[in-house]
Amino acid sequence: MVQPLKLETSDKLYNEALELIPGAILGIRRPYNFVVGEYPIFFDNAKGGKVYDVDGNEYLDYLCAYGPIIIGHREESIDNAVIEQIQDKGFCFSLTQPIQNQLAKKLKSIIPSCEKCVFVKTGSDATTTAVRIARGYTNRTKILRCGYHGWHDWCVEVKGGIPTKLYEDVFEFEYNNLADLEALMVVHGNEVAGIIITPLGHPLAHEVQMPKPGYLKAVKDLAHKYGAVLIFDEIRTGFRVTLGGAQQEFGVSPDLSVFGKAIANGYPVSAVVGKKEIMDVLEHDVFLSSTFFSNSLAQVAAMATIEMMEREDVLGVIRKKGNEFGKAVEDLIVDTGVPCTFSGGPWVPFITFNHDPEKKYKTLRNTFYTSLIRQKVFLQPYHHGYIAYRHTEEDLTYTLDVIRKSFLEIKQL
Repeated sequence: MVQPLKLETSDKLYNEALELIPGAILGIRRPYNFVVGEYPIFFDNAKGGKVYDVDGNEYLDYLCAYGPIIIGHREESIDNAVIEQIQDKGFCFSLTQPIQNQLAKKLKSIIPSCEKCVFVKTGSDATTTAVRIARGYTNRTKILRCGYHGWHDWCVEVKGGIPTKLYEDVFEFEYNNLADLEALMVVHGNEVAGIIITPLGHPLAHEVQMPKPGYLKAVKDLAHKYGAVLIFDEIRTGFRVTLGGAQQEFGVSPDLSVFGKAIANGYPVSAVVGKKEIMDVLEHDVFLSSTFFSNSLAQVAAMATIEMMEREDVLGVIRKKGNEFGKAVEDLIVDTGVPCTFSGGPWVPFITFNHDPEKKYKTLRNTFYTSLIRQKVFLQPYHHGYIAYRHTEEDLTYTLDVIRKSFLEIKQL
């Protein structure tokens, strides 16, 4: 096996952070979400498709900040547009700057479900706003959900600190299982304000699922049968599957959609878009406000990102690379006989190890991802990855060779 990485500075910073911040790092960036002792804990800088940790190790970055980096780190045309805004105009005002309208017009022109939109900051902001809109529009309370949807009270998976009454009207259903949703609607349908679902199924640590033929259309029909609002959570799929999102790819337009992550190549902005008559509840009946929602820097970055995507066919290039990469990984799995599965291609590639009664898959998973990181390929054992526009053919070829070597290594276990 390749020798472990030198991570002394990262470990030192982690121990320091333990005295400063609960858990040292927030959420899914904590060491136990990777392979403890093998992965860096602090990055220092990045450029293009590569990141560098505080110990000077270089990695091919296929986690892409959990999705926002669609083009590449420190993309000059995007960053320069933001710098120009800072230097020439400023970005934090008591009133809104014109970039709001420019970006809204752009979204309206490319997203099928967008007749009107509002801008917020995070994916959790957007999903929670969409749920509030659905409840305000229907005057109903219950929400049916399938997907992650964020850290807010109504949907967070870890319930510590949250009273039951804040999520007792929210019910989960299984992706691609129409009967599961139908059963919930039979019981709750006339009280359901909205159904929120990710167009792709991407449960943590499990294979990514594409929608079965007709599934998304059937979900839409079921929502409308009971007078509920259909919401697509496109935080991950938006501006990655196509410019118009997975709804454009699969030909099903929801009532509301939420977009984030890749929309601005790392700058913090998200959007709730939808039908005019539903969105208009925000005018008087539903309140939405934040000091920082109107800040223009991320909106400027979003415009520059989308314009580059259009100009250089960024998503077409990523799709081609992703398809070729996925086919090559699938061939390696067949050739080596490793008990694992590739899913999510071409947009959210993921290698998961097949569960077995003895739970040997856990050892295989840790050994495999340890081998990857030691050879400077940064992926996450429990979360799908991403391919960025700035990942080169050489990067992908090298990564496939590392995957092949890592498969052969775990075959010896």
